[in-house]
Amino acid sequence: MNSGHIEKTILLRAPRERVWRALSDSKEFGAWFGVKLETPFSPGALVRGKIVGTVADPAIAAAQKQLEGIPFEITVDRIEPQTLISFRWHPNAVDPNVDYSQEPTTLIEFTLKDAPNGTVLTVTESGFDRIPLARRAKAFTANEQGWSAVLQLVEKYLAQAA
Repeated sequence: MNSGHIEKTILLRAPRERVWRALSDSKEFGAWFGVKLETPFSPGALVRGKIVGTVADPAIAAAQKQLEGIPFEITVDRIEPQTLISFRWHPNAVDPNVDYSQEPTTLIEFTLKDAPNGTVLTVTESGFDRIPLARRAKAFTANEQGWSAVLQLVEKYLAQAA
């Protein structure tokens, strides 16, 4: 295990343009990720919202219910159309009694590549080595499991929205 980063990959049976829209349109992203976002994604934008539960999977939506209403905040890093969208956040920042604002963020990168039967989506989260030691292992473990679930959410969302 590399305590500094997580990487997950999935083959999505959807055209690259469709996968890109699911990632780069903040309303679509929010629908499958389980957050209601207030503003569109653009480089450098601080995008705020609240956890609401995913539309893609009832079981995961039920699990997200315990976090419903908790603030969600990302800063969009880069957007390279059809190829990459990245943002920064405070990993596993779900305790409403904790101020995470002074902590370093991690970098999440969604990259797309063409594949014979669809599009390969890779998500990478890096920077855990900068997270305070008291939170690092828990944040890493939560996100290591979380990103596996997130890729399944994208896949289910695209299948439903086809």
